[in-house]
Amino acid sequence: MARHNLGTVVQFEFTRTIKKRRFWIATLAIPALLAIVFGLVFASSSSTKSLSEAQKNDKLSFSYTDASALLDPAIARAMGGQVETDPGTAVERVREGRLNAYFSFPASLTEGQVKVYGTDHGIFKNGTYEAVARQLVVLSAREKVGSAELAAAVQGTFSTQAETFKDGQVSGGLETVVPPLLFLVLFYVVIILLANQMLASTLEEKENRVTEMILTTLNPTTLVVGKVVSLFLVGTVQAVVFAAPMVLGYVFFRDQLAMPNFDISHLQIQFWPMLVGALLFIGGFILFTGVLVAIGAVMPTAKDASTVFAPVMIMMFIPFYIVTMVVSDPGNVIVQIFTFFPFTAPITAMLRNGFGSLNAASAAVVIAELFAFGALALRLAVHLFRYGSIEYSRKLSLRTAFARRR
Repeated sequence: MARHNLGTVVQFEFTRTIKKRRFWIATLAIPALLAIVFGLVFASSSSTKSLSEAQKNDKLSFSYTDASALLDPAIARAMGGQVETDPGTAVERVREGRLNAYFSFPASLTEGQVKVYGTDHGIFKNGTYEAVARQLVVLSAREKVGSAELAAAVQGTFSTQAETFKDGQVSGGLETVVPPLLFLVLFYVVIILLANQMLASTLEEKENRVTEMILTTLNPTTLVVGKVVSLFLVGTVQAVVFAAPMVLGYVFFRDQLAMPNFDISHLQIQFWPMLVGALLFIGGFILFTGVLVAIGAVMPTAKDASTVFAPVMIMMFIPFYIVTMVVSDPGNVIVQIFTFFPFTAPITAMLRNGFGSLNAASAAVVIAELFAFGALALRLAVHLFRYGSIEYSRKLSLRTAFARRR
């Protein structure tokens, strides 16, 4: 029997996938939509900016009464306000549209309420009235205090610098959490993008009735492993294509697209958390890939496989129902179960690894477990593919498949 090496299988599967028109249509659909959205945002950003500047320059006209005697008239005038000379008719004039806004400040701001009346300009713009009233009080209070330091102390606007320690060393904050969690994001992206292709990789030959010919010239183990490697490469191509518009937009058009300015130079990449995250990612990928390939080997069609495919994918998202518990109480029994149960272990362990609650012993156990179950799943997938690849019209009986092995 002719032998095909693993590289030949990987090259064939990878090339076959990326040559398909529907692959590039599906892959480029999201970047194309992002490009259209970015273009619309970019085109409208100049007019939006001009409108914002115009709104900033336009002062809100209002009248007010001040029973507290705390407000500074000069500040109120600078903000577009004037003392109301006829408080009894002010609300009625606002209702009739003859007065834009009227603020009534009580004698005691701690016991009473500031009454704000204004002309309806829309649900979002109406919030300007309360914002102006609050700012008027704050600026007036700051002026009366006469000290920027005391004003900052009262308002709590001073800055702080915190430093925490773990095992005698300075522990990082969000800067150390983000890098390991990138493996969690990558895991979801790869599995979600490739899940259907994992099933199709073994179902396609069965539905095309060419499996017998393939298996006469190719070892099933080489074929399945080659498919898994090619899937990973295909996922890498898709991830790069999907990320490209975001990266280009952030680097060249961040201001126009109103993207947050996140300084990646502050991120702290620690060796052990990153290594553990990478191993958890690889182990989880092998496990889920092996299971999905095995499902494809058992089921005769993609429609039949979808009934089993859905529960497997749901198990990926179950840990997020207890994410608060994972972060705040990692020693909880439920969190421990999710950490070591194979199908929830990758997500839960990567979360705990990112937040620093996964100790070395637990990490070693989870990693070993994922690789062991992953290898078992691939071995099972090879065996089921050997016997299930010729079952075109009905689901492969597991009892029959394992009986043949004996």
